Amino acid sequence: MPDVKHFDPDTALATVVRLFWRQGVAATGIQDVVTATGLNRSSLYATFGGKQELYRAALRRYVEQWSQPAFRNLAEDGRGLPAIAEFFGGLIAVRCAGEYARWGCMVANAHAGAESADPDVHALLDRHHQQLRDAMHTALTGAEAQGQLAPGTDPGAAADVLALLAYGVNLRSRAGADAQALEATVATALNALGARAAA
Repeated sequence: MPDVKHFDPDTALATVVRLFWRQGVAATGIQDVVTATGLNRSSLYATFGGKQELYRAALRRYVEQWSQPAFRNLAEDGRGLPAIAEFFGGLIAVRCAGEYARWGCMVANAHAGAESADPDVHALLDRHHQQLRDAMHTALTGAEAQGQLAPGTDPGAAADVLALLAYGVNLRSRAGADAQALEATVATALNALGARAAA
């Protein structure tokens, strides 16, 4: 007879996402996962595989639940630079205050860690970056159409800069950077693009 799972894999994975996100892969052992989920090792291994497979599943879930909705909202907003300003404002708010303060971004943390050497993780990070960059580009193209960008601004090059700025916000917030300082940096970057509409 097939093995019957006496737990909800989605609930367990949600717990694991929080664990890897907060602590990182290197600092998280399988016993930490066992303790956090309340599951035994055999159940974890049978459902998810080993620690690396579990981490990959958690990273995919993080991207699905946190990154992709934010990117989709940015790309579909239609307001141009105000939408980008709102994206960064929301990012800074989550990273610097409340339940997830100083956790950073699970994806940005992976970029900075040894886990990025895993080919599957590396491919996910590349897809994530492209999705972030594409969302920025869509918003900037809309800004250009609405006359919000300074003359000569290249939406493609600006999208690259803003995508990198998002990673910087994530990493600096994990180190405890002040929200106001991050907001000032973002405002400077947007003003350089001609962000009068985002003021």
